[in-house]
Amino acid sequence: MQTTSRLLDDLAKVANGAVSALVGVREEIDALVRQRIERLAADLDLVSREEFEAVKATAANARAEQEKLEKRLAALEAVQQKKPAPRRRASKTASK
Repeated sequence: MQTTSRLLDDLAKVANGAVSALVGVREEIDALVRQRIERLAADLDLVSREEFEAVKATAANARAEQEKLEKRLAALEAVQQKKPAPRRRASKTASK
């Protein structure tokens, strides 16, 4: 009975060592894949999420400012249209 128990203990140790080795290989493969993807993203000139969010916020601010200026311009144009047009003086050549 003792040899069977010892044999099972040895098999468990070997299996545990194999699982540990596989976990290490998996972590190494994950690191290599991540490294390759980062290099590919850098080669394609892709932007990071932070850069994208910063540009998006800037564009939203610019759009809000543009809308504010459009309203201001429309108000100024409305005021301009309500005023009578200034009289033009007749040119001297037209009266001769």
